[in-house]
Amino acid sequence: MSRAPGACSGLLILAIAGLPSSANGQERTDREIVQQLGAAASQYGCVICHKDKRRAFAEGIHAERGIVCHDCHGGDPAAVEKEPGHAAPFVGAPTKLETVRICGDCHSDPNRMRPFGLPADQAAELRTSRHGELLFYRDDQNAPTCTDCHDSHTIRPPEDARSDVHPLNIMGTCVACHDNEEMMAGYELPTGQGEVYRASTHGIGLYEHFNFASPTCISCHGSHSALPASATEVADVCSQCHALVGQAFYDGPHGPAARAGQMPGCLACHSNHGTELVPVEAIETVCSGCHEDADSDAVAMGTDIQTLLMRAELNIHAAEEAIHELTVAGRDTEDARFRFRAALTDFRRMAPAQHSLDVEALEALGRRVSSVSTNIRNQAEVAAEQRWEHTLLLIPTWFLALAAIFLAYLRLRQRKGEA
Repeated sequence: MSRAPGACSGLLILAIAGLPSSANGQERTDREIVQQLGAAASQYGCVICHKDKRRAFAEGIHAERGIVCHDCHGGDPAAVEKEPGHAAPFVGAPTKLETVRICGDCHSDPNRMRPFGLPADQAAELRTSRHGELLFYRDDQNAPTCTDCHDSHTIRPPEDARSDVHPLNIMGTCVACHDNEEMMAGYELPTGQGEVYRASTHGIGLYEHFNFASPTCISCHGSHSALPASATEVADVCSQCHALVGQAFYDGPHGPAARAGQMPGCLACHSNHGTELVPVEAIETVCSGCHEDADSDAVAMGTDIQTLLMRAELNIHAAEEAIHELTVAGRDTEDARFRFRAALTDFRRMAPAQHSLDVEALEALGRRVSSVSTNIRNQAEVAAEQRWEHTLLLIPTWFLALAAIFLAYLRLRQRKGEA
């Protein structure tokens, strides 16, 4: 059915390279286009009738690579009439399954994809996904096919900000279906995940700070493989970005429990799409959410971890204030700032380390933070005492100066009286 990509590509690119409109601003008629293109139009008939598709296709990546209409749709591009142009083998508007096959003709060929650095397993991944299960094995027409996410003719690469799968746009592509309450009710799936994600730590990082390292829907669920993570997989998914947290988690008692499916991994403390940080002062409360016995060792451990983290946080803030006081006093703070950075590093290490539930490791980090903070605060206190001592030394100096002025004043009045 298909020709090698690039056949007639020169003619097609000539035809779609932005045909001008007529003088009155209206689309040129087919006759005007034929007159303008001459032999080119007569040799590639698709562009004569399908003007809307031609212009849409011209903006996509396939046009840049010389892919032409009949590479996907078949037919006879040399014909200028409908019936011979649509002669078999021809696919007009392909079904969802036909679309996967058509796209897979190229995108499942490693030799064709290698020059562009693209994977050749997307069609296979789609088959193993929840979407693929519905489409291939249940003939569910609600399930998306390639063109539902990538468009059919205006296909742009993910790094193009106009692409439907660009990081800033992918959520909108997903919620086009997943916010449809009527559609999702048939699968017993919730809606509104998009707004929850947008307000999350990940969403704020992406949409407010334009941090494209922030995960999107496909970062956690996969793009073509599109599956929700199971309880035993959640921590592995999160560990793709949060490597140190994942390592600490699996080193602690929660790791084996998650692998055994006894707890939902990270979701035991953090929500999935909301991905909120647990405030330090709420750690004990979160622990008691699963460990209901208030006197249990687990809750006591949570209390200890909360106390250690809060104490370290107070020490960090106290050290910052002390450095500020030293700066105001005009003291050299280079050494203090160097040691503060070391303490800040230890403090930040406590965040992933807490997932191991290793109280001794947290205590060791907390002691180093406390030691540096105490040292810097002592420096600030010494500087404050010295400033007070200097102030006290100035009191008698000012007293003598005022006394001298007063005596001079009295002597001056005496002389004026004698005169």
